[in-house]
Amino acid sequence: MRETDMLNRRLFIVGLMVTFAGCASAANAVVVHVYKTATCGCCAEWVVHLRSHGFEVLVKDVEDVTPVAEQLGVPSNLRSCHTALVSGYFVEGHVPSADIRKLLKEKPKAIGIAVPGMPAGSPGMDLVGQSEAYNTMLVDRRGGVRLFVAHSGNRS
Repeated sequence: MRETDMLNRRLFIVGLMVTFAGCASAANAVVVHVYKTATCGCCAEWVVHLRSHGFEVLVKDVEDVTPVAEQLGVPSNLRSCHTALVSGYFVEGHVPSADIRKLLKEKPKAIGIAVPGMPAGSPGMDLVGQSEAYNTMLVDRRGGVRLFVAHSGNRS
């Protein structure tokens, strides 16, 4: 990633954090800023998942999450239906809350994590009655992608 792109990304993240700073109410809760479309039911279910696991979630409905994902550096092949920002990292797609906690605990030199697509059985997609194996991927600061957490499925 070019130096100007990194600077623009950082300025964008700071702007997002300042925008939402006045909205945070719980002093100890980790705040997750979620960008999604108003009509996406699975995105709303993912928000419920995060809240039920102790995150404070601030939602901004947008017409298209693509510009947010692009600005945060989410690779196009890892995109899903919603994009979030937590403690300077992007969280793309149906990432389990435990993976976000692991990210925040380990603090890797990365720009974010992603669950590409919409795998059955992932948080927010667990209403379909089946689950499939899927991976949470880590994106490093140079754009490299590696496995962060593997999730096994139990397809019936």
